[in-house]
Amino acid sequence: MKPLTPSNRSCCPGSDKLQTDQAAGRPSLPTLLFGAGGLVLWFLVYRQLEPFSRYLSHDLLGIPASTHLGEAVQFFLYDTPKVLMLLTLVVFFVGIVRTFFTPERTRKILAGKRQSVGNVLAALLGIVTPFCSCSAVPLFIGFVTAGVPLGVTFSFLIAAPMVNEIALVLLYGLLGWKVALLYLVTGLLVAMVAGWIIGRCKMEHHIEEWVLELRTNGDTGPDTGLTWNDRINQGYGAIREIVGRVWPYMVVGIGVGAGIHGYVPAGLMADIMGKGAWWSVPAAVVIGIPIYSNAAGIVPVLEALLAKGAALGTALAFMMSVIALSLPEMVILRKVLKPALIAVFIGVVGSGILLVGFLFNSII
Repeated sequence: MKPLTPSNRSCCPGSDKLQTDQAAGRPSLPTLLFGAGGLVLWFLVYRQLEPFSRYLSHDLLGIPASTHLGEAVQFFLYDTPKVLMLLTLVVFFVGIVRTFFTPERTRKILAGKRQSVGNVLAALLGIVTPFCSCSAVPLFIGFVTAGVPLGVTFSFLIAAPMVNEIALVLLYGLLGWKVALLYLVTGLLVAMVAGWIIGRCKMEHHIEEWVLELRTNGDTGPDTGLTWNDRINQGYGAIREIVGRVWPYMVVGIGVGAGIHGYVPAGLMADIMGKGAWWSVPAAVVIGIPIYSNAAGIVPVLEALLAKGAALGTALAFMMSVIALSLPEMVILRKVLKPALIAVFIGVVGSGILLVGFLFNSII
């Protein structure tokens, strides 16, 4: 067989089409068909989760639906595959998006921006970075050493764990688009305003000296030589990395939510976290700080709390404090920041979360 040279390449039209698609940055037709088939299969399976959970819990296991155990078991058997499927789908697509947008490029975009513009950009970038509060700290260090303003860096640190695509997709799937949109808007506002306030405090001297002495390497930017097969493989890699990391928290969170859903009386939860108790929002924030979880683990708990009569503002404040002000995050930040700056960070973000809780309890 002759080698494929410019003079005889016309004999392999399929090869020409594949090379043209890759050069133009478009996925090939087989890739598109395979992806469309996968999405249809995902949707069909997703639609059958609720009836299948009823069959497993009540028919196969024989647990009456009217019992506390029956309610808890069905909640767990329904929400576990539902959350896992939502998580897998969104992480796959975000993994592909991240091949076009690296952390180095993020630093380059944020560095040198005016504080107000930088706060907005940093908070928006936090949405597409699926990090928990602890895993966002290394990027925080990178931003500081790259010359990104401190307030802008804090906007990213707050938004990355609190308002990410995982939280939004899970909230949409479990509680509807109104709650998801509400969480998106309020979370972004907390991240932007808190970062702006911290930046205005001029507390750069409260960063540990070893961080300021670091210097980052030059920005390599996104790898423009990747084919669509490479990007899709990185999407699968993101599933293995991220879903593999968060699924234990997800299962524990759904288990807690199932217990609340099945056994906690609705009247009791309404009394503790309802609108009538003025202290419920501060108590929810204080209780949430020592708990370490992420969106995958805490959203099912939020769903169960709301179903049992908890006020939306109180439940959102609890969720935000768990994700954005976790105790392990504060321990890691102590290696980077001095106590005074950590205290300001907790105070500013906590005040924003309290405001969100009180605001929505009063209007909804």
